[in-house]
Amino acid sequence: MSEYMEIEPEISDEDPLIAHIYTNLPLTNDGPEQYASPDEMAEGSPVAQALSVVDGLQALHIDGEDMTLTRDPDLEWHIILAEVTAVLKDFFL
Repeated sequence: MSEYMEIEPEISDEDPLIAHIYTNLPLTNDGPEQYASPDEMAEGSPVAQALSVVDGLQALHIDGEDMTLTRDPDLEWHIILAEVTAVLKDFFL
């Protein structure tokens, strides 16, 4: 496993409630994962379970090294992305 995790977020131009996160580490080895709610994340893969506690994260799609996030419109991306980044770094390092 890498000692360095690269995380690159990108907010969608088409939909401000969607962001993509690109990493240099595999987030799943079992194919794409789709979670429509935090409750589904809590019952999902280990990465999804770790992210299920992030306030404002409403939906999650994981595919290889990439994720697509959907946020609650009442919370800003900078808050959510900071927490997602911290969770991923804690999980992998």
